[in-house]
Amino acid sequence: MPESLTRAVRWDTVVGALLIALLLLSFGCVDGFGNALNLSFLLGNTLPIALIALPMTLLVVADEIDLSVASTAGLSGAVMGRLWNEGMAIEQIIPLCLLLGVVCGLVNGLLVTRLGLPSLAVTIGTLAAYRGIAQIVLGSDAVTDFPSPYLEFAAGRVGDSFLPRAFLPFLVLLAIAVVLLHATPFGRSLFAIGAGEEAARFAGIRVKRTKLFLFVATGTMSALTGVFWALHYASARYDNATGLELSVVAAVLLGGIDFDGGKGTIGGAIAGVFLLGASQNVMSLLSVSAQSQIVVTGVLLVVSVLGPRVARQLAVARRSA
Repeated sequence: MPESLTRAVRWDTVVGALLIALLLLSFGCVDGFGNALNLSFLLGNTLPIALIALPMTLLVVADEIDLSVASTAGLSGAVMGRLWNEGMAIEQIIPLCLLLGVVCGLVNGLLVTRLGLPSLAVTIGTLAAYRGIAQIVLGSDAVTDFPSPYLEFAAGRVGDSFLPRAFLPFLVLLAIAVVLLHATPFGRSLFAIGAGEEAARFAGIRVKRTKLFLFVATGTMSALTGVFWALHYASARYDNATGLELSVVAAVLLGGIDFDGGKGTIGGAIAGVFLLGASQNVMSLLSVSAQSQIVVTGVLLVVSVLGPRVARQLAVARRSA
């Protein structure tokens, strides 16, 4: 098979094509999909997944995973609500929440890199721990009276367009992630670690330090997402973002990031994020139940794991034929 054709049928390219096809079909056949309010709603609801997907992509490329991201976001939102109730200024609260994310990521990273524990087991444990701490911090209260300018930024739109205001900073973070993974020695080191940790270590890559940085970055972005979630939905609760980790992992893997590490692109991950977000939006417009949407997300997660492997096996079979 010619090299150009091989690139054209890469899994992330297929996901991008599916996203375009879904959007075209939805604009033409689903009532209400194309209006500005719904498109803004779609992007706003997808942003929490997209924010965490950026560092999660780097982490999975390096053959690790963090399942505590939603609980970190929930803990960040709970601390934000508690501190706001205590009378602290929002300008002081947000940096403290980000620092909390650094600590959560540092705990995960140290347990994985220093004690040699598997990240899947570690972050399942911290998933429960961080959510429990969030409940202790805020209890069953819901804090809703945040300052209007922050609520308007998190939930408002740019002028009369459908673009959420918060989407513009996300584009900056997206550009940074693309450059970091695909145009720097650091990004190349992540692919090397994912392809073979021992070989990467012999090549002089500081594997443990790199992975620790990735866990800290993921925790920080999760905390930022928790702040955004509380402001976007105007409610800080201990159970904010519950289940978000499933959507993040499903979207990242759907975008062609190899669960075994060493392969993937930021573009594919973001295409997976918005394919998942658009699918959920369309199902909501078609009055599909929330339980059925969860089933669809689970199926997409299975497909995202099987699809790239089947595609690689077919490519190998063609080359050997």
